[in-house]
Amino acid sequence: MISAGDFRNGITIEYENSIYQIIEFQHVKPGKGAAFVRTKLKNIISGGVVEKTFRPTEKCPQARIDRKDMQYLYADGDLFYFMDTENYEQVGLNSEKVGDALKFVKENEMVKVCSHNGNVFAIEPPLFVELEITETEPGFKGDTATGATKPATVETGATVNVPLFVDIHDVIKIDTRTGEYLSRV
Repeated sequence: MISAGDFRNGITIEYENSIYQIIEFQHVKPGKGAAFVRTKLKNIISGGVVEKTFRPTEKCPQARIDRKDMQYLYADGDLFYFMDTENYEQVGLNSEKVGDALKFVKENEMVKVCSHNGNVFAIEPPLFVELEITETEPGFKGDTATGATKPATVETGATVNVPLFVDIHDVIKIDTRTGEYLSRV
């Protein structure tokens, strides 16, 4: 159990039969009346965000989220297969649970599979990936006054905006949280 006075960003709690992660919290002590904690909670299964207020002494059970490193093997139609590298057990997840998490992940790369009580609810890709550009328009010399970008398709099929000097077969580094180009490799 964790009291509302001890809330911190990133903590997961069980509240009203759902699992929530604390995105923001604020301790409020008004001039009149009792203090309270204002929070923004994200439902980790549905992704919805709600705002709730708690008394500082109110307690919630802390949810245990298991993050396991697994290797992404391949996609077969609507199913994505992952392998536990410790015991070589394979798990198939449907595209509803995977979502856009594998947009920048190649086959045989490691990802984190997040679960609560054995139920997988999300896939966390590595924070940064290096991918080769398979398709992009040529850039023009001298067209850099505005820091212009152009769309480029990487080897996983995802589209990223890159600077004009980046060309086909270049390997680039991408931030998977934002989908932004970081640098050439």
